[in-house]
Amino acid sequence: MGKLIFKLAIPIVLLAFFMNTACNSAMEDQSKIKIVCTTGMITDAVRNLVDSNVSVIGLMGAGVDPHLYKASQGDIQALSNADIIIYNGLHLEGKMGEIFEKLKSRKQIIVAADAIPEEELINNADFQGAYDPHLWFDIQLWSNVVQHLATELGKIDGIDKNSLNIKASELDKSLSEFDNWVKNELSIIDSSQRVLITAHDAFGYFGRAYHVQVRGLQGISTQAEFGLKDISNLVDFIVNNQIKAVFIESSVSERSIKAVIEGCKQKGHEVKIGGSLFSDAMGMEGTKEASYIGMVKHNVNTIVNGLK
Repeated sequence: MGKLIFKLAIPIVLLAFFMNTACNSAMEDQSKIKIVCTTGMITDAVRNLVDSNVSVIGLMGAGVDPHLYKASQGDIQALSNADIIIYNGLHLEGKMGEIFEKLKSRKQIIVAADAIPEEELINNADFQGAYDPHLWFDIQLWSNVVQHLATELGKIDGIDKNSLNIKASELDKSLSEFDNWVKNELSIIDSSQRVLITAHDAFGYFGRAYHVQVRGLQGISTQAEFGLKDISNLVDFIVNNQIKAVFIESSVSERSIKAVIEGCKQKGHEVKIGGSLFSDAMGMEGTKEASYIGMVKHNVNTIVNGLK
């Protein structure tokens, strides 16, 4: 009988232990400031700015196209429970705009794109009165975004402002050094071949900042339509300029680019796929490309290897 009681007591004690641990974890989570970010780039920036007393959740993982992203019930729950919501803006998260509008009256909302003056934005040819939202591909612009996030987060009670300022300063220095690295690497490519052709026009800021001609089959948004004339025009451009490589994107279907490659082949010009670039989403969690710097470094290395 005593042995039976002892055997029963063990699982009860273990159950009590795990329940207590779970309760303590839940209490710790409740005490943390909760920040919900949309894109991986924003999530990475915020995680590099705040301390462990802040919980940072990113909604959009690897391979996700924010232009077409629809919030799940889990996302809506996370947004409802958040203390702070941070999104890119400039219609990048086009299908989530209505959700942000509903939440802004009762949530602290930070818009990353508010960091950039209108005159520094690239006009969006697809939608009149709108701008290109892909700010992260100009490292200096993105550094301004990061400093804006730090300033806004510094206004929140419970966030260590001294630590935030130190981290923001360190990140600013890292991004400045990284910007110089990108310029040096891209200088390897001959000027006649410094042409970046992708599925959609996500690299406008990259092209402007680093003197690379950029052509996308689709427009700035993957919602933009393209037709046979767009393919034909791009094929003619590639053939006439003897471009060596075109690039696919991790968050966009390869179908459109493959149609361009086939069109070039029919005109007697062999063009290769230079590699896959990260455009609107970063790499898989646990990889180097899951960080902002790792993602851009991958892109630069891929572009240089494909075009040099």
